[in-house]
Amino acid sequence: MENNKWWKETVVYQIYPRSFQDTNGDGIGDLKGIISRLDYLAELGIGAIWLSPVCKSPQDDNGYDISDYQDIDPMFGSLEDIELLINESKKRNIRIVMDLVLNHSSDEHPWFLEAKKGKDNPYYDYYVWRDGVEGTPPNDLRSCFGGSAWEWVPELGQYYLHLFSVRQPDLNWDNPKVRQEIYDMINWWMDKGVGGFRLDVIDLIAKEPDRKITANGPKLHTYIQELSRETFQKGDLLTVGETWGATPEIAKLYSNPDGSEFSMVFQFEHIMLDEQEGKGKWDLAPLDFLKLKQVLSKWQTELKGEAWNSLFWNNHDLPRIVSRWGNDGEYRVESAKMLATLLHGMQGTPYIYQGEELGMTNVRYPLEDFRDIELLNLYKERIESGYAHEEIMESIYAKGRDNARTPMQWDASEHAGFTAGQPWIRVNPNYTEINAAGELENPDSIFHYYKKLIRLRKEYNVIVYGEYKLLFPEDRELFGYIRTLGETTLLVLCNFYGNNVSFEMPEELAGEKELLISNYSDEASGGSLRPYEARMYLLK
Repeated sequence: MENNKWWKETVVYQIYPRSFQDTNGDGIGDLKGIISRLDYLAELGIGAIWLSPVCKSPQDDNGYDISDYQDIDPMFGSLEDIELLINESKKRNIRIVMDLVLNHSSDEHPWFLEAKKGKDNPYYDYYVWRDGVEGTPPNDLRSCFGGSAWEWVPELGQYYLHLFSVRQPDLNWDNPKVRQEIYDMINWWMDKGVGGFRLDVIDLIAKEPDRKITANGPKLHTYIQELSRETFQKGDLLTVGETWGATPEIAKLYSNPDGSEFSMVFQFEHIMLDEQEGKGKWDLAPLDFLKLKQVLSKWQTELKGEAWNSLFWNNHDLPRIVSRWGNDGEYRVESAKMLATLLHGMQGTPYIYQGEELGMTNVRYPLEDFRDIELLNLYKERIESGYAHEEIMESIYAKGRDNARTPMQWDASEHAGFTAGQPWIRVNPNYTEINAAGELENPDSIFHYYKKLIRLRKEYNVIVYGEYKLLFPEDRELFGYIRTLGETTLLVLCNFYGNNVSFEMPEELAGEKELLISNYSDEASGGSLRPYEARMYLLK
């Protein structure tokens, strides 16, 4: 088997702690809440939990602005709580993957508070400073959250760089002291027993702002290899880099099987297919289905044996997939299961985002009920540019990050069983119909379907290690592919839309088949699929 690793054979579950489970009634999820739900996750069958940031933070960008990398934000609990979470998870064969934000810190981090005191301060060079005149930034680099990426500091008469919020100053990776501080911190977490790390916007750390290079800077892989040598390679960890600019060629560097960088990458090419060409995610376009097949297949075939991919439809930055590319009305259950089948039959490590296994949907709130800094900035900018309120809201309903951040829907009690207090963000009103309690009771539920997909990955090596081949590349409704390993062939057939679809089975697949899983309880005739129907077969 090619380079067997536990992280190739497992399924990861992402938790957004603020919205998962609250235990103290303040309306914000906490670490004790996660501990209280570990048995639920163990039943699902996942092998790792990726925890969105829980370190100390002023929460300007929901924890992606860290003021102390070696402490837990009191909102979530304490260091004792995270140690308990690591140990309790271990008992259930679940590892904890921490979110590392290494491109920038919070402006309340002691390093930055020191840096602002003067150019002779030992921490000054931990950040990226440039001369300039107030009101005239060093250049026109833009922040990902809108506006200039440069902020004036009158006491120094200089600008600092922030590729995200003004309260997230970029760290200076060219300074070996910064790198050493980071390695010491990571090793400290490794000593606590964490099972891995997800690295936030890691492809930005080698920026060269004077040349307007932000992603994939010339020293990027030198830095990552040093980081890996000094930390990750000392343990058997799952490490995944968030790399928006990755191509398959670059991904082969990031996740080289020799272990010199990361285990795998998050790449987002498939996720950007429903936006207007050359524009951003808010400029909506219908999904190009043939392009989706082509992109997913490209990542399957080009990384084969040379790198490892992550498989995901959802995360804390993305809308709910069943609302986005499924059908969250009449065919919510079927389309949620279909999308899961399509993804979980592929090669790579699947990630499930909290609530995905329940078929949780997007929300359509009035503007005042949304909380996300990115979305609120967008609204302000677009209103000023003359867009109509209704048009902006449609973009927000489709793509806003708060779609993924509404509280986990545990049961039909008030606030969906998430909190006894007032939730920090409104619960999706459909929680009375869509919730974990109901899903667990119903053997035909989306939850039990995910549970079965996870079990199949453990039972059949072909799902983890098999070769991939796309079928019906020109079909505009059917996504079919085969996976082969030695004598074993797996066939996956998915009707991506709401029509009945008929197809000709290729000759080499005409033999006897065992149906491993399907999202309809009865098997339809061989050459047709009902709306959103999915089937996975083992060929005899």
